[in-house]
Amino acid sequence: MQMSFLLNVFSTLFMTGLIWFVQVVHYPLFDGVGLADFAIYEKRHSDLTTYVVIVPMFVELITAALLVWQRPGFITGREAWVGLGLVGVIWLSTAVLQVPQHGVLGAGFDANAHSKLVVTNWLRTFAWSARALLMMLWLRRLLP
Repeated sequence: MQMSFLLNVFSTLFMTGLIWFVQVVHYPLFDGVGLADFAIYEKRHSDLTTYVVIVPMFVELITAALLVWQRPGFITGREAWVGLGLVGVIWLSTAVLQVPQHGVLGAGFDANAHSKLVVTNWLRTFAWSARALLMMLWLRRLLP
């Protein structure tokens, strides 16, 4: 079994669990932090979250691309491209939808930006969940 496949599975499943926690628990709690300390909280949140996600997100991106070009026999070409496309959706959503809202929130709590962050983050949550289902399909093919 290819190391790129195993790293792709690990990074995807890690990020899927993390995004569900962020979506259901963490982001909804932003409005309870308090106005006085919110900008500091947001800065720390962004910095610390980056430390947690930067490596798995890059590993997922690189290994998803590798699976398109060095595809194991149990993965179809279409599936590999769908997997890579979902990673593209995640990265694009992060850059275009979530990062700008974090930028607004970095100046202090803004109810509109908070709402947009929670709503738009469902796109990443669903994309990572779809990738996790794809990983389960591929893992199932490997089981006897």
